[in-house]
Amino acid sequence: MAFLVVLEAMTPAERVAFILHDVFRYAFAEVAEIVGRTPAACRQLASSARRRIRAAQPPASPAAHQAGIVRAFKQAWEAKDIDALIGLLDPDATAIADGGGHATTFLRPIEGGEQIARAWVEIANRTASNMSFLERRVNGQPGLVTQQDGVIVTVFAFDIAGDRIKHIWVVRNPEKLRPWTAG
Repeated sequence: MAFLVVLEAMTPAERVAFILHDVFRYAFAEVAEIVGRTPAACRQLASSARRRIRAAQPPASPAAHQAGIVRAFKQAWEAKDIDALIGLLDPDATAIADGGGHATTFLRPIEGGEQIARAWVEIANRTASNMSFLERRVNGQPGLVTQQDGVIVTVFAFDIAGDRIKHIWVVRNPEKLRPWTAG
């Protein structure tokens, strides 16, 4: 859908030059014949269209960078290092949990990086010795899962912007964890 919006923002000539050359692989000489312009003009139109596409793409953190932030969060959490956790969390970060009434969790969203860091240290202080934290893909992004006696009991999804965690979603509801525990 975003690509269609960007295509609509292009001039008709840019759109034709871009689609014919970059998508259908026509040579610029062929594109020039079709649109009635010179090959150089068609090259410029396609170049302008590519710039529009690049400009429309939101800056996304590469997956490896995001995974590094999640890994650092996990290590700081396990070490109960509140300062490191605060440094990884956006000051306006939020954490939301879903226990579905079947699992213990915080009832209201936690707002603020420092408050989240303190809550996570408190969680670490209460963590049973038979629990382990594993780095896994969650919703196609780097995330964490908690296993207790080899069974997944919690899934953590993260929204990362730049070098900071903006949101944490915690799922402890056993009904919603079924896809993680089945198989």
